Amino acid sequence: MRVTTKGQVTIPKNVREVLGIIPETEIDFREDDGKFYIVKVNKPEVTKQFKKLRGIATAKMSTDEIMSLTRES
Repeated sequence: MRVTTKGQVTIPKNVREVLGIIPETEIDFREDDGKFYIVKVNKPEVTKQFKKLRGIATAKMSTDEIMSLTRES
């Protein structure tokens, strides 16, 4: 494996598959007794409180109308 001038390396496909690494996956490097390990970062789950708010807005309102709802009167 070779490091590019930007300090990048390619993680081999078999390693990505074993670790479950797909594009946009967060990883971290951990050191233990002089050896470094690649570990997949487990992101906290989106709370149910915010999960229900995800999606596409379907309101037939203008941007100005929506912004007026977010501002104090």
